[in-house]
Amino acid sequence: MSGQILNNLSLNHSSTAEMSPRPSENGIDGDDEREEDSEGDSQEEQEEVEEEEDEPRLKYQRMGASVPSLLSSDAATCIAVAERMIALGTHGGAVHILDFLGNQVKEFAAHTAAVNDLCFDTEGEYVGSCSDDGSVVINSLFTDERMKFEYHRPMKAIALDPDYARKSSRRFVTGGLSGHFYLNAKKWLGYRDQVLHSGEGPIHAVKWRTSLVAWANDTGVKVYDAANDQRITFIERPRGIPRPELLLPHIVWQDDSLLVIGWGTSVKIASIRTIQSKGLNGTYNHMPMSSLNQVDIVASFQTSYFISGIAPFGDSLVVLAYIPGEEDGEKDFSSTIPSRQGNAQRPEVRVVTWNNDELATDALPVHGFEHYKAKDYSLAHAPFSGSSYAGGQWAAGDEPLYYIVSPKDVVIAKPRDTEDHINWLLQHGWHEKALEAVEASQGQSELLDEVGSRYLDHLIVERKYAEAASLCPKLLRGSASAWERWVFHFAHLRQLPVLVPYIPTENPRLRDMAYEVALVALATNPSFHKDLLSTVKSWPPHIYSTTPVFSAIEPQINTSSMTDPLKEALAELYVIDGQHDKAFALYADLMKPDLFDFIEKHNLHDAVREKVVQLMMIDCKRAVLLLIQQRDLIPPSEVVSQLIAARDNCNYRYFLHLYLHSLFDADLHAGKDYHDMQVELYADYDPKMLLTFLRSSQHYKLEKAYEICVKKDLLKEQVFILGRMGNAKQALAVIINKLGDIEEAIEFVSMQQDDELWEELIKQSFHKPEMVGVLLEHTVGNLDPLYIVNMLPNGLEIPRLRDRLVKIVTDYRTETSLRHGCNKILKADCMNLLVKYYKEAKRAVCLSDEVDEASSHGGEKRPSHLGERIMSMKSVEVKSKTRGGGRCCICFDPFSILNVSIIAFFCCHAYHTTCLMESTISIGGKKEAGAAAQRTFSYDEYDSGLHDDDEDEDEDEDASSGAPRMRCILCTTAAG
Repeated sequence: MSGQILNNLSLNHSSTAEMSPRPSENGIDGDDEREEDSEGDSQEEQEEVEEEEDEPRLKYQRMGASVPSLLSSDAATCIAVAERMIALGTHGGAVHILDFLGNQVKEFAAHTAAVNDLCFDTEGEYVGSCSDDGSVVINSLFTDERMKFEYHRPMKAIALDPDYARKSSRRFVTGGLSGHFYLNAKKWLGYRDQVLHSGEGPIHAVKWRTSLVAWANDTGVKVYDAANDQRITFIERPRGIPRPELLLPHIVWQDDSLLVIGWGTSVKIASIRTIQSKGLNGTYNHMPMSSLNQVDIVASFQTSYFISGIAPFGDSLVVLAYIPGEEDGEKDFSSTIPSRQGNAQRPEVRVVTWNNDELATDALPVHGFEHYKAKDYSLAHAPFSGSSYAGGQWAAGDEPLYYIVSPKDVVIAKPRDTEDHINWLLQHGWHEKALEAVEASQGQSELLDEVGSRYLDHLIVERKYAEAASLCPKLLRGSASAWERWVFHFAHLRQLPVLVPYIPTENPRLRDMAYEVALVALATNPSFHKDLLSTVKSWPPHIYSTTPVFSAIEPQINTSSMTDPLKEALAELYVIDGQHDKAFALYADLMKPDLFDFIEKHNLHDAVREKVVQLMMIDCKRAVLLLIQQRDLIPPSEVVSQLIAARDNCNYRYFLHLYLHSLFDADLHAGKDYHDMQVELYADYDPKMLLTFLRSSQHYKLEKAYEICVKKDLLKEQVFILGRMGNAKQALAVIINKLGDIEEAIEFVSMQQDDELWEELIKQSFHKPEMVGVLLEHTVGNLDPLYIVNMLPNGLEIPRLRDRLVKIVTDYRTETSLRHGCNKILKADCMNLLVKYYKEAKRAVCLSDEVDEASSHGGEKRPSHLGERIMSMKSVEVKSKTRGGGRCCICFDPFSILNVSIIAFFCCHAYHTTCLMESTISIGGKKEAGAAAQRTFSYDEYDSGLHDDDEDEDEDEDASSGAPRMRCILCTTAAG
């Protein structure tokens, strides 16, 4: 990780470049401008640098802890790496066991001379070492077990059986300057050495993988199969390279079948394949083991440097390169060996492909590099079991470690991880790529915050405000404090409008001030008034206060900055603030289609008064309906005056027509002051309704209406107006001469009831025989047909005269029959009504204070043969019902003096009961008086629903009983 790189370890990359920002478009034109004089040249240079710049593949760390103190008095010669620890051999013959941080865990004083090679078994329980003192020592790391083997010649290489800890054979291979390559194994009688090969010079390197053992001597590299005790192949030493003593060969197993060889300036990769041969019957034939393995050189290339170490790097290679001095650069490598003169260059770690394409090159500033030769460096790597490399990236936790050893330094190299890649991109100004890398790796939120903040800062510096704003939701996510900080930062840069569409309103919700600042920024810039409107509509109203926004908008009212979107936004804010009348005024000016629903929802009928024209222009039908319903609040005079005043802005006459027509339908007299205007409006927009209007209205000037009708050639309307003006003859002339409708002429003359007009009609009809025939057909009931026939000139031909005469006669007969029938019915009705009236007039009404008392006696039978009504004097004003002026027609005393019952007849004569009885007795004689005296004068209320038959029965009953009927004295005396 980049945070672990030591401060005193600086790397020199083969190609480095400083990225400089490039100018881009601003978020808001006119704000925060800058000079861009040399933009083109600098951009081209930057593009060239970008093409040359390559990201390192490895990162480096100088091993600390115990290593510096160990190497301060000694020098490192070799290193071996296991999965759990590291073994470091020194020039003094010691073997130090270290952890991965460099802390010393154990120390073995194994040798008395320099340690040349180290090797762990697969389990990491044993470590073997060989030295120039001629000994091989194998130490157990967890027990006191220690084995030492003496060979009496300097030993240069050793390799333990990978299964050394698990097998009892305890095998290892070793070799040195003696030229013998030994296989040591534990037998029944102890450890025994077996010489696998000799005679081809010293053994310089050896590696053991599974059952395959590869070693290098002066002639080349040989591979041996320990499981089958067979030598597999021989790979010849590259030609033209220095002696192995000067440039050691380096071999490493990349996997179980790939062997990588780096020697001098040559790299070869050998693939070892096991083959089998099938027989004819499908079974495998047994063949010698050496023939079952085939070795192919799958890659080979030459380098321009000496190879001091080599290791696999996924599907590429890591090469520790030693660069010859400049004065020897043109000479042949075979004759040029650097010396200890203090002019050596830094060693380099190069990542190359199998085709020698360099992917990365890093120069290591190790201590004392000026004095070191190629063989003073070594490279080891730790390919942990299960490590994977796919798509150019190592799986987390499986990255291999590379250890570069020099006499005074141990440098650890490991593949750069995602964080290193991101930091490198940020250092070189590639913030967008860094962000993509963070998202692809699903890194920690802290890393995303850091990358996002630096990316936004970079975009702000580059004036890419819109791009920065669009990335804020992704980079700031749910941090309210980060959002607020950037909101105010954009506001400070006068670029807040570009950020507003991305500001969250929940999760997180910011402080009210942040939203208010954003709305004010939109309101004060006419270019963003549409954005203000959409923002006000989309943001919840409870997250901000409208007061600051009102303060920003209201100074712009009635100025050129007051755009329609700003008006609508202000109206929306008024609605939020509950000022619906102000919102209505703005909506009306903006001609919003849903204005009528807004009026009904908030009951704003009072506010409609000043916006008649706007309402009519939005929806004239709904506006007219509203104005008619609210005519008490909005009088017709105000509506008409507003529409006339807007004559230049709308079709005011049509609006007037619609309004006045609906007003006339609702109330005939409400718009009487405008009926003259309405005549003209009907003539223009609805001529069919004009005649109805003329007949219904009495508030227009006939002369003016007639002029309009003449101008518009409205004939029926002219006839009607002429008729109302009394100019019936001219009206008749219009009907006959212009309309040519004789039936209408007949109807018109019939309504006028003027005989002269009939004569005029007959005279004008003589000129048109067809009209004479129609006139004859329609005169029945209006005019005597004989009168017309007699007036006809001789020789006048009338179409269908015969048929029409037959019709006239038939109609006349029918009319005569109907008249006789009607007369009979009329006479019968008159007689029936007269009889009924006479009978009604004979009845009397009794007015008495005792009527209530009498009605309370339920068992007392009330005589009904007289049929008179009984009424209370308290509830009847007798004076108004009688001709006597409230006096008895016999004694002439006022009725109010005596508390006596009164009898009133339908002839309007009234009497005291006593007076009437005395008069009746004196007139009718003693017998009748005696009989009348014995009767109780309590008269029933007359039922107007009685039938005449019932009344006749009553009269017959009275006659048969001999009881005299109560009659008006004055009327019967006069009649007698």
